[in-house]
Amino acid sequence: MSVTLHTDLGDLKVEVFCESVPKTAENFLALCASSAYDASPIHRLVPAFMFQTGSPGSGSTKTSTSIWYEPFEDEIRPSLRHNARGIVSMANKGLMSNGSQFFVCFAPAPHLDGKNTVFGRVLDGEDVLAKLEAVEVDGKGRPKQKIGIKNVTMHANPLAG
Repeated sequence: MSVTLHTDLGDLKVEVFCESVPKTAENFLALCASSAYDASPIHRLVPAFMFQTGSPGSGSTKTSTSIWYEPFEDEIRPSLRHNARGIVSMANKGLMSNGSQFFVCFAPAPHLDGKNTVFGRVLDGEDVLAKLEAVEVDGKGRPKQKIGIKNVTMHANPLAG
């Protein structure tokens, strides 16, 4: 399964690892299908590391609500690592605290292996990752310009257009 995240700076096509991390994939895809990520801000951005998004509903960047309205468990898989640019992973506040927020790596982040659930990878949109990484941020890693996910398109086949 794949989705296209239509951001203010272009499209990122993401493959979702449904078989490897089924609960995380179910949560992410259900949030995509319900338009929960529409108008979700990219509220944290650290060049050479990652950008974070996925606060649905209230618009508060502190909100991270799963489809079950409570945090859910990690699905850490040794074969799924933060080993490349474009890895998509759940943001959390520690073990077993997944909600709706996620991040996309700009570079390998092996220090997150075993701590955050990897659930996808960017298939297309390297140019958009470069544009996002170039956005100016303040001292707390907040983008100085308003950027985010405009909406999401779901695809049954990860290679479909």
